Amino acid sequence: MTIPTRAFAHIRLTVSDIDRSRAFYDEVFGLPVAFEVPAGADDATREQLGWLFGGVVYQLGDSLFGLRPVGKDSFDEDRVGLDHASFALQSKAELEAAAAQLDRSGVTHEGIKDIGVGYILEFRDPDNIALELFAPKA
Repeated sequence: MTIPTRAFAHIRLTVSDIDRSRAFYDEVFGLPVAFEVPAGADDATREQLGWLFGGVVYQLGDSLFGLRPVGKDSFDEDRVGLDHASFALQSKAELEAAAAQLDRSGVTHEGIKDIGVGYILEFRDPDNIALELFAPKA
């Protein structure tokens, strides 16, 4: 018997500086915020949302993508754990537009690569976490 999963419910990355990371992810992806501690929240609200650890959770389609600001070291995809996070796009044209947006935002990235089943665009966040955009071949 296996567990019948159909998708990720959420992914949360550990980051070292929430302000720097939020500025980056807001600039690059512009996702709507699903959960964060509201400014001026009372103690009960802060306790209820303690699982955010002062971070933020964004809505990403039917899933959630969060930032947890408790990191004390640097990212290394060669350690056990996360290798990279990949975000789905619809087409190579969207990938090309994303590369142009990264350029406008000053985000260093690799060129678009053909990996057979689709195309990828690789870049890194402020904590050096490896990120990828993927578009399937039509």
